[in-house]
Amino acid sequence: MGKKKIRVGVLCGGKSAEHEVSLQSARNVVAAMDKEKYEVVLIGIDKTGQWYLNDASRLFLDSPGKDLPAITGGEQDAGVSLVAQGAGAGQLMRASSREPMESVDVIFPVLHGPFGEDGTVQGMLKLANLPFVGASVLGSAVGMDKDVMKRLLRDAGIPGPDFMVLTRRSAMEFDAVVERLGLPFFVKPANLGSSVGVSRVNGREEFDRAIEEAFRYDSKVLIEAFIQGREIECSVLGNEDPIASVPGEVIPQHAFYSYEAKYLDESGALLKIPAELPEVTVQKVQELAVRTFQVLCCEGMARVDFFLRGEDEVLVNEINTIPGFTRISMYPKLWEASGVPPSELVDRLIELAVERFERERGLKTSYT
Repeated sequence: MGKKKIRVGVLCGGKSAEHEVSLQSARNVVAAMDKEKYEVVLIGIDKTGQWYLNDASRLFLDSPGKDLPAITGGEQDAGVSLVAQGAGAGQLMRASSREPMESVDVIFPVLHGPFGEDGTVQGMLKLANLPFVGASVLGSAVGMDKDVMKRLLRDAGIPGPDFMVLTRRSAMEFDAVVERLGLPFFVKPANLGSSVGVSRVNGREEFDRAIEEAFRYDSKVLIEAFIQGREIECSVLGNEDPIASVPGEVIPQHAFYSYEAKYLDESGALLKIPAELPEVTVQKVQELAVRTFQVLCCEGMARVDFFLRGEDEVLVNEINTIPGFTRISMYPKLWEASGVPPSELVDRLIELAVERFERERGLKTSYT
């Protein structure tokens, strides 16, 4: 009798503008899993928040002729929910009949953006007493909110672009922004990724439109200085003792590294892996990547994005706690260039999830 397979629940889709990107990433995570070692349980979340299991969620993996398919649901009895079980692990239930289903051993969230990468799902999984891949509640929430992220990095002395923050209740004059940040500058939702809702503002006539576009996706908007420099990315892996990959360079072929450049245009960007950098700069990028990961209380995985201005000025732009796993995504490509192929990367991420779970399970929960 063979060794029992590890049942991995792969969460993907979600209530986010990055729903379609999540599905592309999930496709590649599943493909990288050793089917002799893992039993994959696909859990697809549609844009209303409904969960679907197995066949219904597999629709997105095999949808022909669509570059960015979305989960549209399936048979109603395929809906599932996750129920906390007190001291035991959370139980998947059929939503229609409340019939228990076979439990999963670990969850691999491949969810980008709000309601998946921001600590909400992570909190639910902690309450359900299930191990899960990636940052926990705090690291996920901080990593999602670019305003809080950048303030923490600034307080830790980690260099980054200057920025301003706008809420719906506050006002921001174009002239005041230009006086502080110069032109051009970027306007982006504070809590989103994949360049969704991001605009480059070159003049007054574009300002109001850019603000309005960002507020379509979030109630808080980040206005950030434009940095003339190279775009460098570095992957991080680990819990308490994280390591960094070789850095890579993104050379956008559009005005900036937009959603279209990342996911719709095959020639939207050139990726140089590893980046052509002096060894001293490589070390600086790697050290700053690990330090950023630790300052922001991250675990498991993250991709840290940088600007390189001039020969050696390295600025941290942001962190992504659930980086893309699409076929052109930097996170797995950088690890592959560092000697960690996709199958081994998935193994290590799952091991890190279980390791953290076991460590936290040993903590006392009562005072006696």
